Amino acid sequence: MDVTEFQQWIKEYYENRGWSELDIFIRIGFLAEETGEVARAIRSLEIGRDRPDEKDESYAKNKQELTEELGDVLGNLIIIANKYDIPLEEVFQSHKEKLSKRYDI
Repeated sequence: MDVTEFQQWIKEYYENRGWSELDIFIRIGFLAEETGEVARAIRSLEIGRDRPDEKDESYAKNKQELTEELGDVLGNLIIIANKYDIPLEEVFQSHKEKLSKRYDI
């Protein structure tokens, strides 16, 4: 699946669930929450959780958790891009151009 197909799939999936109609500020809150979950997943991979109420997981399980959390962040970013009719390909290209110009690459 390419990025355009995935962006469309997310759009349809979130619309079917009624999640696309949420206020943009609620969506930003979800994005912040998911970003925190990415941070937690990276901590589990890098230094562990070190909590008596949580069991240690394998590297593979922790990596899978990070993969899923990155997907949640990506889903929220796509919904925000869709709200403003911004194709992800345009985001990628704009970011590439900005960095290339900034660092003379």
